[in-house]
Amino acid sequence: MKLDIFNHVFPVPFFERMQEVLTDTSLIKRWLNIPVLHDMDARMRMLDQFGEDYQQIISLSAPTIEFLAGPEDSPALARLANDGMADICKAHPDRFPSFVASLPMNNPEESVKEIDRALGELGACAVQLFTNVNGEPLDLPKYYPVFERMAQHDMPIFLHPARGPNFPDYLTEEVSKFELWWTFGWTHESSVAMGRIVFSGMFDKLPNIKILTHHLGAMIPYVEGRIGYGQDQLGARTPGNELTELRESLKKRPIDYFKMFYADTATFGSLGAMQCGLDFFGPERCMYASDCPFDPEGGPLFIRETIRCLDTVRIDEAARADIYQNNARKFLKLK
Repeated sequence: MKLDIFNHVFPVPFFERMQEVLTDTSLIKRWLNIPVLHDMDARMRMLDQFGEDYQQIISLSAPTIEFLAGPEDSPALARLANDGMADICKAHPDRFPSFVASLPMNNPEESVKEIDRALGELGACAVQLFTNVNGEPLDLPKYYPVFERMAQHDMPIFLHPARGPNFPDYLTEEVSKFELWWTFGWTHESSVAMGRIVFSGMFDKLPNIKILTHHLGAMIPYVEGRIGYGQDQLGARTPGNELTELRESLKKRPIDYFKMFYADTATFGSLGAMQCGLDFFGPERCMYASDCPFDPEGGPLFIRETIRCLDTVRIDEAARADIYQNNARKFLKLK
């Protein structure tokens, strides 16, 4: 059995509503040309290529709920999305055993309510947060109740990168060029969000919080040395004593907190990146995910390539089986 935990769909009612609220549909040009994102018949035909022992946990793709609607309207949009996700899972339980709920993060109070509804009534197994809320960092105090509620439920948060061309690569420019905002910007975005969570003291305040980072922790495994001995010197590069005092107040070394994240295997067919990530987090904190369907074939390529890498990477067979399904079933509390 292969349980692919990070994949994207748009329930049809939500997809139609999204196109109504977007004043510029060119922003989702690519989404409009990937049928398996919203056409479940096409999705089923694609999944049949991988046999009966392949399943997906589904979540919304970008754009974020809070990008699509203001704080007054975003809660209804999140409910529409989550109701649609639950309906897809009910219609295809053998393919989609559960889903990751979306939240209206520009309305934190309603987000907490939607957590309770999605997990308690709809059967969601996690919630998805993006690495910023319309440009605001997740470690702002107003977003803490969302993390706190997930810790109270003892259910995981899936952390997905969010960055657009409006994040320039240089201060002298207004937009990012050559889609580098995606190629490099998303890895930077995820890594910085993880760092902000670490240094906010989140893991000390909520010791049972479970946060899964998309794409095997982004840059974190590759820059292990900088995070390790480098962040052991936090404050040495900055005037004043504030950061030194922060480092001394932490109960662990910074790198030990980074290793408390969970990660998925969505590395776009890179065996080297997968090996690096598994070595950093340990196979026991990693789960199989392909990031279907955003590949050049419109769905199956990332599934196929991730399986190829996971079947090749240097781990023992018991760990491989755990990554393919056992870790996720425990993590998501699936029957």
